[in-house]
Order: sequence, then C-alpha cells, then structure tokens
Amino acid sequence: MNGTSGRVALVAGGSGGIGRAVAQRLARDGMAVGVHYAGNKARADEVVRTITEAGGTAIAIGGDIGDESAMSAAFDAVEREFGGVDVVVNTAGIMLLSPLVELDLDDLDRMHRINIRGTFVVSQAAARRLRSGGAIINFSTSVSKLQFPTYSAYAASKGAVNAMTLILAREMRGKDITVNAVAPGPTATDLFLDGKEQSTIDELTRLSPLERLGTPEDIAETVAFLAGPGRWVNGQILYVNGGVI
Repeated sequence: MNGTSGRVALVAGGSGGIGRAVAQRLARDGMAVGVHYAGNKARADEVVRTITEAGGTAIAIGGDIGDESAMSAAFDAVEREFGGVDVVVNTAGIMLLSPLVELDLDDLDRMHRINIRGTFVVSQAAARRLRSGGAIINFSTSVSKLQFPTYSAYAASKGAVNAMTLILAREMRGKDITVNAVAPGPTATDLFLDGKEQSTIDELTRLSPLERLGTPEDIAETVAFLAGPGRWVNGQILYVNGGVI
C-alpha cells in the first residue's frame, strides 16, 4: 500500500483475534510491527512467526495495558528496534456480558481497567510519541447502537472510548496525527462467539444484508486504510459491520 513501507506500527492486543489480523495486514503493507500481548507470550510469538515467515518484520512486546510504565516500556522497545512509532492500533479489550441488574461489579472494574484505562494509557503514550504523519486507531463497538441486552457495561466502556477518541483528535491539532476508532459489528472471533448458542450465532449472522458475520480480516482492511492512505479521515467512529446499522 502506497506510503506505508518503512513505517512502524504498535498493535496493542496484537496476539489474538482482530489484533492478530491487524498485525499481519499492516506487516503485509510493509510496516514493521510491534505485537503487544498482556499475558500470552506464546501467542504473540506465533503472530511474529507468521509475519516473519511471510517476509515481514515484527517483534513481540509484553505489558499490562492499564499500566503506564509497562506501556511506556513497550513503546521504548519498539522505538529501540525500529527507530520510532508511526501507527498505534489499540485492539486490546475484554467483553463480559450480563444484564445490568445482575452484573458483578468486579467485572465492571475489569472492563474499565482494560477497555477504558487501557485505551487511555495507550492513547496518551501515542499522543506524546508518534511521529508526524502518524495515526492512532482505537477500537469501539457497533453494539452501542445495536443495544443488545446484556451488553450494557461493555457498550458503556466503548462509549468512553468514543468520547476520548473524538476529543483527542481535536487536541492533536497541528501535529499531523489522525485519531479514529473502528466499531466492529458481530465478528467471528473467540471473544464474540464465546458462550453463545448456535441459534444466537445464526440470528446474528442474519442481521447483515450480506448474511454473514464479519471476519477479523474484514476489520483489518479498515484499519489498514486508516493507518495508510486514509489521511483525510480524522476524528471519526467508523462502523464496520456489513450494514447491520
């Protein structure tokens, strides 16, 4: 993809699901990629292996997404290896489902730390350290508009991501750095499919006029656009869901 060769990306949560597809796609576009993981180094190493075997360049970097010192060290590692950072994609997140009235508040706190604080920590480091011409790409959800029961706490955490994304885009005035969020709809990842009955999956499949679930690769296509040629897209939440809404 024109303009991406020689650039450097850090993919937070890049060891699985959508993050894995994003890391692999950006590497195919010519970017050196830091594949961040929180706890499963083996999975991150496997993503790095798939990238390097395909002719790309990548390293694995660990760190607690909600810990500013750990994520600062992750940025340090990518900068030491590749000379700087141009693109940050924050795919890290968890989804714990329950009706609001029954939600365990410990689960609310876990989602707050990873989905909200984690996005804030990574965005703050990116805003301070990205090179001119860079891109910050956060992850939201189409569920905020679909309003599925049991998703209240998860959707609320992503509503916070929307707010910080839109405001940060304006705060980056004059730095030539875009800030956007991608909001997937129903996507065939372990995170989304875990615990769902086949009847529920079939119903979700029918929501889109395209009559299928999204794939991690579908989402990675949009990320690649925002990370590369999509320089005039800024301060937006992009709903990537096959026409569900």
